[in-house]
Amino acid sequence: MKTIFVVDDSDTNLSMAEAALENNYRVMTMASSNKMFELLEKIIPDLILLDIEMPGMDGFDTLNALKSDVMWSNIPVIFLTGRNDPIVEVKGFEIGAIDFVTKPFSTPVLLNRIKTHLEIDDMIRERTSQLNRLQNSIVSVLANIVESRDKGTGGHIERTSAYIKILIGEMKRKGVYEKEICDWDVEKIISSARMHDLGKISITDIIVNKPGKLTDDEYEIMKTHAHEGERIIDKIIAQTGEGEFLRNARLFAGSHHERWDGKGYPNRLKGEEIPLQGRIMAIVDVYDALVSERPYKKAFSDDEAVQIIMENAGTHYDPAITGVFYESRDLFREVRAQVNV
Repeated sequence: MKTIFVVDDSDTNLSMAEAALENNYRVMTMASSNKMFELLEKIIPDLILLDIEMPGMDGFDTLNALKSDVMWSNIPVIFLTGRNDPIVEVKGFEIGAIDFVTKPFSTPVLLNRIKTHLEIDDMIRERTSQLNRLQNSIVSVLANIVESRDKGTGGHIERTSAYIKILIGEMKRKGVYEKEICDWDVEKIISSARMHDLGKISITDIIVNKPGKLTDDEYEIMKTHAHEGERIIDKIIAQTGEGEFLRNARLFAGSHHERWDGKGYPNRLKGEEIPLQGRIMAIVDVYDALVSERPYKKAFSDDEAVQIIMENAGTHYDPAITGVFYESRDLFREVRAQVNV
């Protein structure tokens, strides 16, 4: 059964709404926006019926607060109002209300409006889910094509995806770059990170699969994969339009070889000029390379890999993120043991 919050400072209106809806929905009533926000910490409703004219925090302020928080921004909100004012309606729609119901409301009208909007919301969610599944399938195919060409990096994408999930989770928990990552959809971020080496598709197999150390000229060619990844994703954006997923994929592809001290490539970005996505990927990418066996080197132990990364904090890597990595090293070790692809 779907859950509906009813927020109104009038006990009469709350009682009427509960009586009208209780046979079809799980109804939770509250007399103020503050009470609603307290309950939102525990329960996310399917829809909110929100009075506009309330003492303290009115309906407009409440809706703005909902829309500013990624956890609540997608909850559909219908305004309850005793006024028939086009200016009020325009303002409400501009900040994100999906409809208005005039008080005193008719039970059939209220039920019909709620049913219609919940059905629309369900259709949107299903369509979004389908698009996400399609997107993830395409990403997996592209990532697997790239990885299958590089015979020395089997399982790299799966492992780095798992490491990124740990690192972002721990950054959130510790408040590191909290403002930057608070709105991130972590699953989308992880999916887009799978395209970080997409540019290798343009590098010849002779270089990608060379069993020994690359020559200086070969290394310069290999370095172009970061820019090539950006270029390929730019082409996709030109055809489909820029969205959150592709924007993140471009940042991962183009900046994961930049260095904190500005000596990386392809753009020699320095410090926080480097997109946060690139600074995160730089650590997990190198960690996986260090602890993995390659045709040209043996695998380092976990402790050796951690030591190498920590020695380069503040030069190669963002020192704040490196600190989170160090405190999470046991989680990395556990995931590495499990994700043996």
